[in-house]
Amino acid sequence: VGARPNFMKIAPLLTAQQRYPELIEPVLLHTGQHYDYQMSQKIFGDLQLPEPDIFLNVGSGTHAQQTAKIMVPFEEHLMENETDLILVVGDVNSTLACAVVASKLHIKIAHVEAGLRSFDREMPEEINRLVTDQLSDYLFVTEPSGRENLLNEGRPEDSIFFTGNVMIDSLINAMDKVDRSILKQHDLTPGEYIAVTLHRPSNVDNPDVLSGIFKALIDISERKKVVFPMHPRTRKNIENFGLNEVVAGNKNILITEPVGYLDFVALERDAAIILTDSGGIQEESCFMKVPCLTLRYNTERPATVDCGANRIIGIEYEKIISNAVDLLDNPPQNISIPEKWDGHAAERIVETLLDIFALKSKNNKPTTVKS
Repeated sequence: VGARPNFMKIAPLLTAQQRYPELIEPVLLHTGQHYDYQMSQKIFGDLQLPEPDIFLNVGSGTHAQQTAKIMVPFEEHLMENETDLILVVGDVNSTLACAVVASKLHIKIAHVEAGLRSFDREMPEEINRLVTDQLSDYLFVTEPSGRENLLNEGRPEDSIFFTGNVMIDSLINAMDKVDRSILKQHDLTPGEYIAVTLHRPSNVDNPDVLSGIFKALIDISERKKVVFPMHPRTRKNIENFGLNEVVAGNKNILITEPVGYLDFVALERDAAIILTDSGGIQEESCFMKVPCLTLRYNTERPATVDCGANRIIGIEYEKIISNAVDLLDNPPQNISIPEKWDGHAAERIVETLLDIFALKSKNNKPTTVKS
């Protein structure tokens, strides 16, 4: 794992592996790609993840720098420690870096959340997804589009497994632990605010784009309060672009530090609508049946649109305003939950891997797999 969205995906997978101590010896490796407390350690606690067995502490840098800083120590680890399988999740630089290293050392690779495609190669995540899926031996998909994309790219059908969405496993596990303390802390009323997240470089690195989005948020805040846990990258750019004054003194826009996983789930669950450029939040909003506006021109998660929760609206001021007003006035009534988003995806993945390694067969002597 390396970044915040990875943690929600690995938590149920690690729990599922730990049910087979005689068969699987899991080793949790954290690259340190995300190092902010709220984006890393705090979320480990919220997810009840143990301390990583290995922490590479690579930190920030350009895509090439970060990828290289992961590959060198990860290769050293694999060369010094016998490993039967590496399991990577999602589409961050850590995913790509570890997959490349393992592939060149001829170690089997399982990719969880395989096959998702935005078909936009200007997104760094799209490059990570494409390369990782070509190198992986076992491809676990969250929705039917993932399987179709992989088959169209020539991946063998018998390497693809539709097992569901581990993000939803974590979300379901979290629901009983979520309370409304963060709402009380910020004097928020359920259903009377809009939750916002922004972190993609295409949205936050361009001063014209970012200021346009903020102009829309200011106008929307006249209808509902806006709550915006701000990514460090976004906050830095707001300061660099001199946009602090745009929202200064506006009591209807609440900008906070990044919040922990459980607190953010609470904010999502009770929001009137969500505005985001995050893939994972599109999925969470779909499961919680909270209307979502995605501030992008594409999505790699079409199931969230098909289920009726998500609209892909771009970044133009007029589109943001008109869609937000429409959802506030006419909330969707028939949001469905995609197939196999039921809290058991991690179990299916681990069971599948045990079958692949023939560890569950009565005709084979159990062998420990190091992953």
